[in-house]
Amino acid sequence: MENNIIKAVNLSRDFVVGEELVQALRGVTFSIKQGEFVTIMGTSGSGKSTLLNLLGCLDTPTKGDYFLDDVSVKEMGRNDRAELRNQKIGFVFQSYNLLPKTTALENVELPLFYNPKVSAQQRMEKATAALKAVGLENRINHRSNQMSGGQQQRVAIARALVNDPVLILADEATGNLDSKTSLEILSLFQTLHREGRTIVFVTHNPDLSEYSSRTIVLKDGEIVEDFQNKNYLRK
Repeated sequence: MENNIIKAVNLSRDFVVGEELVQALRGVTFSIKQGEFVTIMGTSGSGKSTLLNLLGCLDTPTKGDYFLDDVSVKEMGRNDRAELRNQKIGFVFQSYNLLPKTTALENVELPLFYNPKVSAQQRMEKATAALKAVGLENRINHRSNQMSGGQQQRVAIARALVNDPVLILADEATGNLDSKTSLEILSLFQTLHREGRTIVFVTHNPDLSEYSSRTIVLKDGEIVEDFQNKNYLRK
């Protein structure tokens, strides 16, 4: 039986702005199985960022429930969500979020400092292996300001992989890159997908959906399309 890494059940998220109630998400239901590569797409105001925060355990729904790897997030407090997030999710952001004066190896080691079961030697070994997995074995001791945007994003992807998470959650991960470098990063995500990784790629760019195996489209806080990509581009 296939395992649902993500299961969203009638998710709603409301915000009070002044005297107005804003319904950012309106009863969203879907699941993502282990090993899927899914693009979540939508324009500004579609509910995409709100859904990203829920999937990333940064927020909890007003109504409905969200399960990450069979764990219900809805009733969790902030500390429990932070622990689950660190154990289960690898984040990749548009702006890389690297520490500028530290090496690639040190940046990738960071998530492991929160795991008391991992020794300093193990941290170095795991971080080195993650950097090799993204093709940066020759840049291990380079600082962030000595690398190109594409190399920095590869470091960020290695950092997302180092804890062996059940889910890689990418937020506009090619937004700051030129077209050629964007294709290289998307090809890397496809390689990770072929290796069995579960990837959710959140974007406003419809062209990027061709690189994933499935697309979910949001509009006005609701899912308006959910389909398998028949022309999935395997580079």
